[in-house]
Amino acid sequence: MRLTRVYIEEPLASGRRCLVSGSAAHHLLRVLRLGVGAAVTLFDGAGGEYAARIESLQKDAVLIDVGAHAATERESPLAVTLAQGISRGERMDWVIQKATELGVRRIVPLIMHRSVVRLDARQAQKKSQHWRAIAVAACEQCGRNRLPELAAALDLQEYLGAEPPADVMRLLLSPAGTLRIGAIKPIEKIILLIGPEGGLAPEEGAAAIAQGFVPVQLGPRILRTETAAIAALAALQHAFGDL
Repeated sequence: MRLTRVYIEEPLASGRRCLVSGSAAHHLLRVLRLGVGAAVTLFDGAGGEYAARIESLQKDAVLIDVGAHAATERESPLAVTLAQGISRGERMDWVIQKATELGVRRIVPLIMHRSVVRLDARQAQKKSQHWRAIAVAACEQCGRNRLPELAAALDLQEYLGAEPPADVMRLLLSPAGTLRIGAIKPIEKIILLIGPEGGLAPEEGAAAIAQGFVPVQLGPRILRTETAAIAALAALQHAFGDL
């Protein structure tokens, strides 16, 4: 039977107790209805996971006894950064969730010319917290013990103007691309740039190419932005990762 996995923000250590509150406690108490003595698995994002058992229940919190640490890792050998044009509501949530499940190391939400969603500072912070919660839940579900890094939302031009990292293949998903993912030379680090619902504006695509992004395509059909992200990530992990 698969054990319930819970992410804990504080550093964990074997032999200590951990008080779980908030949404995690609600899930354990109200959704799963776990009782005293139930086995769970804890992880804090620093690597590995801990066997644990529920010691006592409170009204809105759960006290857990932290047991042995297992140096279990389920990270892909392919380090992918997904630079994703922000899409509306559930579409972006879907991308964050599935990208996490597919082993993405870093996610950069990008505001582009054709982005329907526009965020002020307060909205951007709220969205970032929401997306992080989705990534946490996805890690709990899929078995990852390390959370993907979730960057603050950036304007595309600001992102392209930053110093490009060395030894990274930069890919621009574009229907106009002639290169297929299977034809890419194997590499361990990739940045995948994908536009929002309306795609990248022509000047944005040109700016990305000027910064070293190589246009690639997935086939003859035009995919929705959320479908394109999942399909491209799956293809990359199959070709160079661990799928």
